[in-house]
Amino acid sequence: MVNGLNKGIRKAEVGLQWDPSPTGQPPVDLDIVAATYVANDPYGAPAYAVYFDSRSPDGTIYLNRDSKDGKGFGWDEVMTLELDRLAERYARVVVGVVIQQRVAHRTFVNVLNPKLRIREGYTVLAEDDFGDVLGATAATVGEFVRDESGSWDFHPGIQGFEDDPATFTRTMGRAQQS
Repeated sequence: MVNGLNKGIRKAEVGLQWDPSPTGQPPVDLDIVAATYVANDPYGAPAYAVYFDSRSPDGTIYLNRDSKDGKGFGWDEVMTLELDRLAERYARVVVGVVIQQRVAHRTFVNVLNPKLRIREGYTVLAEDDFGDVLGATAATVGEFVRDESGSWDFHPGIQGFEDDPATFTRTMGRAQQS
C-alpha cells in the first residue's frame, strides 16, 4: 500500500560540473553512470547501465547533456532518472561518476572545481565536490532504493574506486566493505 502523503522520489536529476583543463593540457572527461539492480539480486551484476551514448531500454534513465571537456555554461553533464516509471523488478539504482582515462591517468585531484548535485525538482538531495575521494578514478555518489511500498528513497554517499570505466560499471553496486 502506497502512503498518499509520501510518494517517494519520482524523478531525479544528477548534474555534474567541472572547469576545463588549462590551455595546453589534455581535456578532462567526466561521465555520469547509473546502474540498475533487480530485486532478487540487488548487489549482484547490474541489469543494465546507462552512460554516454546509451539510455535505459525503457527510456526511464537518460543523459540530457554530455561534455567531453567541461567547457560550457551551467552543468556539463545531466542525467534524468524517471524512477516512478521504472519496472517493479528493479530495486536499486546506483549513480556514479567516472573519469575517462583515454588521454592521461587522472584522479579527482586532477579535476578543476568538480561539483555534483542530485535533486528532485527544486529540492537538493545531495551536493559534493569529490574532496573525500581525491585519489579515486571513479566514485559512486548515491543510490536510489525502492522500499516495500514501492516508493523510492535516496541514500547519499561518496565511495571512491580505482577502477577503469568498464570495471567500475560492473562493480559499482556491490556491497561496500566497512
